[in-house]
Amino acid sequence: MNSTLSRRGFLAAAAATALAMPSIARAQGAARLLVVGGGFGGASAARFARIAYPWLDVTLVEPQSRFVTCPYGNLVLAGERGMADINHSFDGLRARGVTVVHDWVEGIDPVAKSVRLRGGATLGYDRMILSPGIALRWGAIEGYDEAASQLLPHAWVPADGGQTALLRRQLEAMEDGGVVGISIPGNPFRCPPGPYERISMIAQYLKRHKPKSKILALDAKDAFSKQPLFQDGWKQLYGDMIEWVPLSKDGKVVRVDAATRTLETEFGAKHQVAVANIIPPQSAARIAISAGLADNSGWVPVNPRSFESRAAPGIHVVGDANNGAPMPKSGFVANNTAKQAVAAAAALLRGEPVPEAVYFNTCYSHVGDEYGISIVGVFRPTDTGITEVPNSGGVSPRGNLPDQRRAEAAYADAWYASITADAWG
Repeated sequence: MNSTLSRRGFLAAAAATALAMPSIARAQGAARLLVVGGGFGGASAARFARIAYPWLDVTLVEPQSRFVTCPYGNLVLAGERGMADINHSFDGLRARGVTVVHDWVEGIDPVAKSVRLRGGATLGYDRMILSPGIALRWGAIEGYDEAASQLLPHAWVPADGGQTALLRRQLEAMEDGGVVGISIPGNPFRCPPGPYERISMIAQYLKRHKPKSKILALDAKDAFSKQPLFQDGWKQLYGDMIEWVPLSKDGKVVRVDAATRTLETEFGAKHQVAVANIIPPQSAARIAISAGLADNSGWVPVNPRSFESRAAPGIHVVGDANNGAPMPKSGFVANNTAKQAVAAAAALLRGEPVPEAVYFNTCYSHVGDEYGISIVGVFRPTDTGITEVPNSGGVSPRGNLPDQRRAEAAYADAWYASITADAWG
């Protein structure tokens, strides 16, 4: 498979979807589709539902008035983008006929088919698309709680963007020669290549502005997504600035001291750093757990064809909260599986079979200025789960390929523009 042509195809398809939008007229007495969560999964579901199934009455509940994306947040840390560049309005969804409610869902009653909002309102539904994202497992690393994150930012759940902005300010304030410590969790977690793109983008910033500084990446794994490509780029662009410590070499951080910015690993090594970015272990968001949808893994088991919760029929769980392995928890997966969940919900409302589907993932990572790499995967649902189609994807080729790296950096920018338009309009 020619991975570059495939990526071009994916981008072209996404762009076509974003542009070929029929006019929408709301039908009286329409079935109620309630979408909870306004990220890549939820926003994509709401917009697609109004485009493809105009007979659906679509309501989206999202607490933030604007959505700040995780993708491209690492470029904000590098100074290549500003916060405004990763900040998205819900006005495009409203223009498509989606009712947008800015509130928190405090409870779900799958029997009554209703949700209770923090503001006191109750909303009913005929089918729900639940895309709540992740929760950080406070306390999974001893000493790391929400208060500690104000000193040692995670910058992994964007919310209003405060954590990303905090980490950026700390990098700017650090003196040249300081060490940036990054703690990386074990699998599964949101955006598998994300920590390594973050290492790259922080290194790019340091190389330009604080060249005596170092990055110490402490990892609870022995391998990671696109590892050879990342490490090739680190060596080429940043020399010995980056030290990556895997699990087998005592890379797992088990406790932190926020006051002294000290990271302690499994076998007692202590690393005091100037700036610490702690990416803790994760689970499905609190609402998915409190509603009884998640299993002991902390993630939500779903039907691989409809994404309907195994625990609560009528609730389709998409995005990072579900257990869709081997698919990664990525924005691209959230976007295209959300559309399948909407198609499944519409079919079930009509008493029709759930349509067959193929799922895709494309994930770009920036390693440096005009230096991009990528991975592509194709997945199919089966009777027992989801499987990756053999020989269907691949990663960027290795080697000294400056034209390829420049092209993939440009593809990454086009991907971000396309997918955010497809989600938020």
